[in-house]
Amino acid sequence: MTDDLDDSFSEMDADTFESAPLRLTIDLAALADNFRDMQRRSGKARAAAVVKADAYGMGIEDCGATLYYAGARDFFVASVSEGVTLRPHAPEARIFVLSGIWPGQERDVFAHDLVPVIASEEQLSFWTSALAERGDHPFALHVDTGFNRLGLPLEDALYLADDPTRPASFDPVLVMSHLASADTPSSPMNKAQLESFRRVSAAFEGIESSLSASAGIFLGADYHFDLTRPGISLYGGEAVNDMKNPMRAVARAEARIIQIREAGKGQTVSYGGTYQLKRASRLAIAAVGYADGYSRSLSGSGIPLREMGRGGAEGFINGYRVPVAGRITMDLTIFDVTDVPERAIRAGDYIELFGPNVPVDEVARAAGTIGYEMLTSLGLRYERQYLIGDE
Repeated sequence: MTDDLDDSFSEMDADTFESAPLRLTIDLAALADNFRDMQRRSGKARAAAVVKADAYGMGIEDCGATLYYAGARDFFVASVSEGVTLRPHAPEARIFVLSGIWPGQERDVFAHDLVPVIASEEQLSFWTSALAERGDHPFALHVDTGFNRLGLPLEDALYLADDPTRPASFDPVLVMSHLASADTPSSPMNKAQLESFRRVSAAFEGIESSLSASAGIFLGADYHFDLTRPGISLYGGEAVNDMKNPMRAVARAEARIIQIREAGKGQTVSYGGTYQLKRASRLAIAAVGYADGYSRSLSGSGIPLREMGRGGAEGFINGYRVPVAGRITMDLTIFDVTDVPERAIRAGDYIELFGPNVPVDEVARAAGTIGYEMLTSLGLRYERQYLIGDE
């Protein structure tokens, strides 16, 4: 990458990262590749980049700059404050604010040239008043096509499109909706929402349309319209159920081993004594816990998910998968490293919690959740390192 781009990224002391109890490595080259992949899969449509929730926990500034450099010129954030943070890193991009706008936010929206996504009658009323005072400013219109979450009701949006009393300044740059079941391609909801959105797109003729996030892109060209909105796929997560994930892993989370201890057959591990060792074992105590987003539900025992017969999480170290032993605690997790040769592991080494060797969605399933939640729940104690690559 260019020197100018290098200058836009966060810097940190390498020694700080190398010695941190918890560290998170973000592969920005993989992020850029994933964006270009989703752009290709979007066909004739243009791909935006969804960077809400601090770019799914990866860092909105660094990820935003990378995606902008990779060609993204449309971004989606959840809040006005996220848009303000992103703006210096995507100077010529359109930044859409999914939560819309409320009184008191208009100064930042106008000053930072953000594009609010109007999603309700209340927002519509306020925005119409704001435009009457200020004059024209770009905005988008969110229409509900069956999700029953955000968006103007379908019939209200169709009426608005043909309303002869609509102010001339009320001219959205984008109409959008969101699919409820795109991660399940066989769901009949997909086609039902597609047909509804086609009515919306036709009613707002000449205005760009957007229906699909990551999963919707995989449904095919009928769902692409003018603009797609990939999110989780950019960060390497699975978008579609029961489909091999084609995206590159972006994040690697690691925890440092504080201590390795010996424990005898029949002894118990962690709170509650719910995990009993079936053999003489070696245990690695790692500096990560549920305060760091490594959920208690990933525990090896003593929780409802394990009682249902599902296995707990596994880490990865020096070529070996190692299971979580006992309950995960606030700051510490115990891994059974008995099968790792003694010469291959020592205190101070790092266990991969998720990353290239342990996919984040696999870990999420062990927790009874999804990769989205795993990534966006990362705590504040991870030292971050960004790999820029050599382009």
